[in-house]
Amino acid sequence: MITFSNIHKTYNPGKPNQVNAVNGITLDIKDQEFLVIVGSNGSGKTTLLDMVAGSVLPTSGSITIDGGDVTRLRDYQRSKWIARVFQNPLSGTASELSILDNFRLAAIRTRSKGLGIGINDTFKNQVKEKISTLGLGLENKIYQQMGTLSGGQRQALTLLMSVMDSCKVLLLDEPTAALDPRSADVVMRTADELIRDYRLTSILITHNLKDAFTYGNRIILMGEGQVKKDISADDKKNLKQADLFDWFS
Repeated sequence: MITFSNIHKTYNPGKPNQVNAVNGITLDIKDQEFLVIVGSNGSGKTTLLDMVAGSVLPTSGSITIDGGDVTRLRDYQRSKWIARVFQNPLSGTASELSILDNFRLAAIRTRSKGLGIGINDTFKNQVKEKISTLGLGLENKIYQQMGTLSGGQRQALTLLMSVMDSCKVLLLDEPTAALDPRSADVVMRTADELIRDYRLTSILITHNLKDAFTYGNRIILMGEGQVKKDISADDKKNLKQADLFDWFS
């Protein structure tokens, strides 16, 4: 599904503040695989995710998604494949619009936009049904302004909105880093269910080693812009949570 071939990313090349963020990574992520990436700050995790999304282009090497070369495509050109949930709950939603309006915009994310927003009773019921799965009571507040919600509520809704339009890849960029434990649990459980139900290929970046142990079927440890450890689905079954802590000791 996603293939990196000898990918490099250098910021400020030839200058005193040059940073080699990603150094020659070759990696194949299979269709419907849920990959978890861990590593210290500056290890290259976010840069790698940004290169999947297209918000950062590689200095050299190539990237393919679903068999097509996307190496030089920008993020908006990859939107037909990719949905992304950011670390900041304020990203990815329109604060001044209602929950319902946000869902409608998400539903037409990759389509041509007309003059009307196109909300009818069928769509309203569809949105309410999806939101009810969160167990947060928000299905009765679809006209509430998105900006009035808590960070956890917004992040959970953002996850649901990510699958309102067609996508094959879900990128989770530390989605629980700014949330309280209860909200973080709701977000991660929701993400896991969506990935399974929609058969998505997904990449999660996290500093939460408990989540890295609990979710996903493959774990990669990054350091110095390289893959230091690659734990397959079979090996992950025998992995202990203490092993993850040992990686950072």
